[in-house]
Amino acid sequence: MTRPPEYAVEVVRARGHPNIRALHRTTFEITRDDYLTPRGDCIIGVSADKAPADFSPRFRGIASRDDALILILLYAEGEFDLAVGSGSSRLELTDSRRMVFRRSNYTEPGTVAVGVDKAARDLKRSLVDKLRDPAATLYAFLVALRTTRSTA
Repeated sequence: MTRPPEYAVEVVRARGHPNIRALHRTTFEITRDDYLTPRGDCIIGVSADKAPADFSPRFRGIASRDDALILILLYAEGEFDLAVGSGSSRLELTDSRRMVFRRSNYTEPGTVAVGVDKAARDLKRSLVDKLRDPAATLYAFLVALRTTRSTA
């Protein structure tokens, strides 16, 4: 008998900013910082209401497995995009300021997913355009899904 998959969800709310460019080739990031310089070309949201250190123990436990799938649904002002990555036993999920989604397998305290199929420059431009408005609210729906389970 097949068991339902084990999963956990986090919802992160952030704001747009006029300096959002979303041009980075390997990552995208959401930060708790309320400012953004033009050099921050990976940042897609500021003033986030949480960071990886605030995630539930359940989410952190599932995401920190090599068999985890991480789904990232980004939604702002009627526009959305979806990215898919992997969890890793090397994830620390301890950063209290920023969350980073990476194409590579590199990890540091802010890394939430590795092997992600999109970087900032790959996100829908219609979504990025909305995120340039400081009044816009970005919702990041993060789902950590365990893709294998023992039947014992």
